[in-house]
Amino acid sequence: MAKKIIDIFPPKKAEKLPEKIPSLVFKKPEFKIPFPKITFPKFSLKIGLISLSFFVLIFLFLLSFTFSKAEIKIWPDVETRNFKAKIIVDKEIKSPDFKNNILPGKIFETEKTVSEEFPASGRVLKKAEGVIRLYNNFSTQNENWRAETRFVSANGKLFKSKDKIAVPGAQIKNGKIAPSFVDVPVIAAEGGLDYNIGPSKFSIVAFRGTPRYTKFYGESSETMTGGGEAPQVKKDDLDNAEKILTEKAKTESEKDLEAKIPTEFLFSKEVFETKILEKNPLAQVGTETEKFSFPVKTRSATICSLKKDIIVLAKEYILSQIPADKKIWEESLELKFALDGPFDLESGKVNLLLNISVKTYSEIDLDSLRKALSGKSLVEAKTLLENQTNILRTEVRISPFWLRNIPTTIKRIEIQYPLVD
Repeated sequence: MAKKIIDIFPPKKAEKLPEKIPSLVFKKPEFKIPFPKITFPKFSLKIGLISLSFFVLIFLFLLSFTFSKAEIKIWPDVETRNFKAKIIVDKEIKSPDFKNNILPGKIFETEKTVSEEFPASGRVLKKAEGVIRLYNNFSTQNENWRAETRFVSANGKLFKSKDKIAVPGAQIKNGKIAPSFVDVPVIAAEGGLDYNIGPSKFSIVAFRGTPRYTKFYGESSETMTGGGEAPQVKKDDLDNAEKILTEKAKTESEKDLEAKIPTEFLFSKEVFETKILEKNPLAQVGTETEKFSFPVKTRSATICSLKKDIIVLAKEYILSQIPADKKIWEESLELKFALDGPFDLESGKVNLLLNISVKTYSEIDLDSLRKALSGKSLVEAKTLLENQTNILRTEVRISPFWLRNIPTTIKRIEIQYPLVD
């Protein structure tokens, strides 16, 4: 029988409980996930650079074949040619007849009035005027005196009656003669300020030395006025104004006509017809004025054709005059008109001489040239181009820049032809 052992411990002293039991706090357990370690294989720098260079070379090689391109510029040997073609512009036809060089025309017209003031260059001495009361203390008979009867003032200034004078007879009152009178408009015999005299007594020059001299006399109660220098229009003034305004009216009328013609029409000033409709100077020779006006009215008209019709006619005419292997450099085309015979706008038809200037060059088969250049080296391409006839100079560029051969793909060979400096 096993021996039973019992441990005996001395009794412990009871612990005193705290007066206040603290609240229990439960913490959430934390779980940590371990992060796996990643390891990379080790490469040397030398191997990395070699690999990168290899991939770059492959990329550039593929790029060269994918995006390679050749740009070829060709300047042909051009020749400037001049032609003269006779054409008819007729407002009555509706469509162009290129075979017979007849084009439909349209008439444009405008009117312009130009006026300007001009100074009068002439000078005239104006004569003083006034009224003299003429007394008759000589006869009871009525008398009629002629115009320009002369009166002389107390200071010797001579005046003349402007009209005939009806002199009334004197009256007899209480056995004595009572003088009658009449007012006579007079004008100085000469011009100048000296004749602007004040009130004066006058005698009749024709009666000097006769009994009538003291019985007929005159008196003025007011100052004579209007004597002095005044501006006057001369013939040269009118001629000069007419010349200046006629030219000005013509210029401005034709300028207005140009602005009225639409841009799709081609015109020439040689085919402008300008007529003077009216010339009305507002003064005449001898008119006393400082300035005068001179209106001039003009009418300008022309007949012209559509630009596109003239260009088509010119091209067809040029092609009929040059060899079949020649082409037209259209940008160099220049057209000018000249009258070919008398010009009558009222008929609505005009004969013109069309002066044509154009550059021509030899035609090249660009498709055949591309095939011939395909795959050629840069040196071979330049040699081939230089041996072409009628070529002045060339320029070849290949991209990317490190390539030395023209692409074999025809579509990647771009040719700019013709180029003209």
